[in-house]
Amino acid sequence: MSQEVSREGTEDIRFWPFMFAVFLGSFISVMSSSTMTIALPELQRFFGVELSLIQWTLTGFMLAMGTVAPLTGYLGDRFSAKRLYLGALIGFSVASLVCGWAWDAYSLIAFRILQGAFCGIILPVTMTLIYQVLPREKQAMAVSLWSLSAMLAPAFGPTLAGWLITVGNWRWLFFINLPVCLLALGMTARNVPYYRLRKAGSFDAPGLVTVVIGSLLLLMTFSKSGAWGWSSAKTLGLFAAGSVSLIFFVVRELRTHAPLLDLRVLANRRYLLTLIVSTIITISLYSGTFLMPVFLQHTQGRSALDTGLILLPASLVMALLMPLVGRLYPMLGPRTLMTAGVVLMGAGTYAFTFLTPDTSSTYVLVWMLVRNAGISLSTMPAGNAGMEQIPPAHSGHASSMSNWLRNVFGSFSIAIFTSLLSTFGIHEAELLRKKGMVDPGVLKQWAFVESINDVYLTATLIVLAALPLCLLVSKNPGLPPSSSPS
Repeated sequence: MSQEVSREGTEDIRFWPFMFAVFLGSFISVMSSSTMTIALPELQRFFGVELSLIQWTLTGFMLAMGTVAPLTGYLGDRFSAKRLYLGALIGFSVASLVCGWAWDAYSLIAFRILQGAFCGIILPVTMTLIYQVLPREKQAMAVSLWSLSAMLAPAFGPTLAGWLITVGNWRWLFFINLPVCLLALGMTARNVPYYRLRKAGSFDAPGLVTVVIGSLLLLMTFSKSGAWGWSSAKTLGLFAAGSVSLIFFVVRELRTHAPLLDLRVLANRRYLLTLIVSTIITISLYSGTFLMPVFLQHTQGRSALDTGLILLPASLVMALLMPLVGRLYPMLGPRTLMTAGVVLMGAGTYAFTFLTPDTSSTYVLVWMLVRNAGISLSTMPAGNAGMEQIPPAHSGHASSMSNWLRNVFGSFSIAIFTSLLSTFGIHEAELLRKKGMVDPGVLKQWAFVESINDVYLTATLIVLAALPLCLLVSKNPGLPPSSSPS
């Protein structure tokens, strides 16, 4: 017989076993993204393809996450959050298995997209479980731990990936997911309660079609704009078509009685502000996770393991700060933490606009420490400050919205940064020729490094755009309306 809980009975739920079950799922989902950033050069070499193609193992994965995320609110209402979580873990396990069996770059990309689709369910549904099951006084610490899982994965992911590639091969990046998924399944079945907050409405098929088409067209626009030209007919045409599709999606979701994604949660000003901040932080975050491994391996010739070890201390600091942020949140409030975090992120990102082929690993490590400390200070407050004002019955749609935008813009950012890297590279090469640099090898190396510096400058400007928004977030929100699971 299914176990059901009410809001008043949630004190019977064991906090730490529940959080461990949620932690494992979100950890392995983010790990699947962070390990790939280190593996891209190895996959490029193994399959003999261009970086612009193999980066789709990351971009396609994240796009699938973002595309599926709007579904989780509906699916959670339809099947319950617990059953949806269990199903996503099973699907993720199968997808990981077939990724490890991939025979060429195209099959790996296809299987990674499948894996990303299940990850797109896992992340929002674990956040939903926190806000629907746990009492409000435990939610800040729970979200801090949930965010910690997303920070530990980048901390250990690159080093683990480098070690697995060094002692084995890239296929073990996927096979290693299986035991973690099995443990998460067992913990979830035992410690996560079954409940239903509300019944699902009719399925919004037109909404799903328009959001998928719009997201795909815009991602294609940004990923190909470097090759086609930013003002070409193809680029402008795809951008217009994708924008119209997403506009149609928004209009439909606001008018239909049973939306795929309830956009009315955006009416909450605090939620909207923090959602924009979270999206900006995500875009800046991926500039570091994507560009730095490429710089260390392509420009400086470091191995995957060396790259992981250089990035490990900064990622560990980021992870270890998360529990402290959870304790500081009730005292300082989100505005102070978010503002300090964005300033540190901006400073750390700006420091990487001065890279050279001879930049020391100490320089990279120190400024990654600064940058990642800022990510720790801002990520959880930006996520929790808005969600804590959303009524529990609507938290599934709010978490779906948050994860959809973060993952879609994360995908867009990788595509844009890849495109900008190519565009800036051509521009910088021309400037270096005019300055008298004629050696082809040296010219190519310096042009590539200067293009990375240009992209980091762009990322700096993007993250600093979040600063005035952080100052608008109030310290103490009003309580959301109560809603008990039943």
